[in-house]
Amino acid sequence: EPAGRARASDVADRFRYLDDGVELGTIASVTEPFCGDCARGRITAEGQFYTCLFAAAGHDLKGPLRAGADDRELESIIAALWRGRSDRYSEERAAALAAGRTEPVPKVEMYRIGG
Repeated sequence: EPAGRARASDVADRFRYLDDGVELGTIASVTEPFCGDCARGRITAEGQFYTCLFAAAGHDLKGPLRAGADDRELESIIAALWRGRSDRYSEERAAALAAGRTEPVPKVEMYRIGG
């Protein structure tokens, strides 16, 4: 049975088996983009902050860390990056496909950022 989403930012459509309550989820980011509700940022081992799992480039956090930024400063930097984000890979890809365009939208491979 459908299990619903706990939060609007949940990315998986969840289902629950009736006999034992085990859940599974599917993520259809291409056919059902959720960019507007996304709350998934990634920080790589190299100190890059990605505001989209499919982003073509990240934002440097290693520089501020090495310069002595404290937790409050880092929180402020990350919040500003998140508020200012404009990457909408799945929505852009869906729109391109709907318009009959098949050229790929540039992106980083998810394995590089922990997706």
